[in-house]
Amino acid sequence: MDPKENSKKLFPEFPPVSTQSWEELIISDLKGADYEKKLVWKTDEGFDVRPYYRSEDLDPIWFSGALPDEYPYVRGNKTKKNNWIIRQDIFGTDITSANKAAREAISRGAEAVCFNVKDITSHKQLNQLLDGIDISAIQIQLSSSRSYPLTLELLIYEAGFRHLTGEIIRGALNFDPISYLLTHGDFYISQTNNFDEAEYLLTTVLKRMPHLRIINVNGHYFNSAGSTLVQELGFSIASANEYLSGLVSRGFTVDAIAPRMQMSLSSGSNYFMEIAKLRAARILWAKIVEQYDPQKKESMQLFLHAVTAQRNKTIYDPFVNMLRTTTEGMAAAIGNADSISVLPFDFTFKNPDDFSQRIALNQQLIFKEEAHLDKTIDPSAGSYYIENLTNSIASHAWNLFREVEEKGGMIECVKSGFVQDAIEQSMIKKETDIAQRKTVSIGTNQYPNTGETMLDKLTLVKEEKQAEHPSAYKKLHLSRETEGFEEMRLNTERYISQGHKRPSVFLFQTGNLAMRKARAGFATNFFGCAGFEIIDNAGFTVIEDGILSAAEAAAEIIVICSSDEEYEVVAPQISKEIKKKMPNAIIVVAGYPKDIMDKLKAEGIVDFIHLRSNLLQTLAGYQTRLGIGNRQ
Repeated sequence: MDPKENSKKLFPEFPPVSTQSWEELIISDLKGADYEKKLVWKTDEGFDVRPYYRSEDLDPIWFSGALPDEYPYVRGNKTKKNNWIIRQDIFGTDITSANKAAREAISRGAEAVCFNVKDITSHKQLNQLLDGIDISAIQIQLSSSRSYPLTLELLIYEAGFRHLTGEIIRGALNFDPISYLLTHGDFYISQTNNFDEAEYLLTTVLKRMPHLRIINVNGHYFNSAGSTLVQELGFSIASANEYLSGLVSRGFTVDAIAPRMQMSLSSGSNYFMEIAKLRAARILWAKIVEQYDPQKKESMQLFLHAVTAQRNKTIYDPFVNMLRTTTEGMAAAIGNADSISVLPFDFTFKNPDDFSQRIALNQQLIFKEEAHLDKTIDPSAGSYYIENLTNSIASHAWNLFREVEEKGGMIECVKSGFVQDAIEQSMIKKETDIAQRKTVSIGTNQYPNTGETMLDKLTLVKEEKQAEHPSAYKKLHLSRETEGFEEMRLNTERYISQGHKRPSVFLFQTGNLAMRKARAGFATNFFGCAGFEIIDNAGFTVIEDGILSAAEAAAEIIVICSSDEEYEVVAPQISKEIKKKMPNAIIVVAGYPKDIMDKLKAEGIVDFIHLRSNLLQTLAGYQTRLGIGNRQ
């Protein structure tokens, strides 16, 4: 029986409901409210997300009926299981420590490891780095090399030293000159040299190590610079096409190039969007490679590596990073990544230790062994919501890719600053949203652990800015979105470490019980983000009692917490009496009583804290008033 005919007979007592009927009911329930403003999500990616989707919304999506291992490979390249490669990234360049960390990771279940080989220049060093690691069974990625041709030669020599054929070696080199250009502001040597090296690497692996991928498009850098998902994917695809085009022009076929490339994308906290982004990446790769007339379908099958995002990770409340990487790793697995790296929760402030590395690895093991995410290929397929997100992301990223091509290609767009400027605009909006708490980072700009200190735990010290030679092109600035908040709070810790009293905030609660409690909670979160001490109380029915308690607390900041209706009377009274006993106190009102703000300012109220406040700027202003400055 036809499945559609069969489905029509299910639950016949429930008649079908048309979209028009749903819409009429929704509009009725909105009672005149704006449908677009209330229910339609205006994404940073440039497209709208509707409040619901139905089966009819799949009809215009050309790829929605595709099967796994079938063009355009939106559902991945696998046909039996979603068995991705568990990769552990090894931090640090010390050979002995890196080798130990890699061997421990492999013993605990890692199937691939990534090394930083910046300082590896001899076979002896590489041999020590890979000592005890079966490179015929474990995939190796070598990153940060100063010379990838040399690194490849050393790896070939190491394989021969172990009497292994190049056919058996699998893994990748992190050769990506476009990312180098973006992050350093210039080519390593020259643009021509970059493609000379790419030609040499490809020629060599075709003869000696045919299963080694030699170009890695590091799309996660765009995310780390503050891009949207569409920008990350669009610019990544443009970079990939730049490599394909450049090597095809040197006489290689796409079937020789494409299987020896991989793409590394971030997996961030926007769960369903991230799943859709990975699915969209496969579609766009297939569409691009198709233009080069491939003779093998494998050329259109992208090898996709996903790494949990760096940009949203924090120094404060660092164990929350574990929760973030859990959802991010799940999104990567459900999105059919071919390999996944979960970053340790503590990489933001120290070199990850054995505990954090083990936890990061165990997260992936749980995905497979306990959550069984490896059992089903593309479980999101057919979801009206995710299929539509996939289509929207793919369409907008494709439009961005076409714009890049019209401007001369990715390298020309980097030279002109088009890529950097576009991402910078996105970054500014994202950082403004963090500062205003439109975007929440738990433990940093909302719900801080006010008793936590991190200054004594930092071992990754930022390098002091040195005088730099001007770069040829604008750089892509990689950062984490909470760095401003973290530096502000660290400044408070440094201030205390110099022998100063910890700044304190006294919550002067009075009047309406519900409003004063709500605003006291708001003020606690607000000033806690700067690391200030919060002095709370049950509230005062007699103003004089509150004045005495505030004076006894000797707090630098007094926050009056009440209702807007009561502020007109109580705020001037509190301000007048506080100033008699504590002339230097900063008196603040929690709320936005706009009709009487000017009057209250005239009565000595310094500031008003509310949902519209730019939290980062406001707290930095309080620090300045209290003499808490940036490190000299």
